[in-house]
Amino acid sequence: MSLGSHLQELRKKHQSLSEAVEEALRHPGTDDLVIADMKKQKLRIKEEITRLSEN
Repeated sequence: MSLGSHLQELRKKHQSLSEAVEEALRHPGTDDLVIADMKKQKLRIKEEITRLSEN
């Protein structure tokens, strides 16, 4: 997998998590730990995108 396609996949995952977090926040019954976990995953992906983009 090339760097460009890897970055594209990471961006897709980041966007998908963003949408999932937004959807979860609209439903008050969603467990806060689930939302926090999604946000942490999103942050890790964002950091990876940044790290790879700087090279």
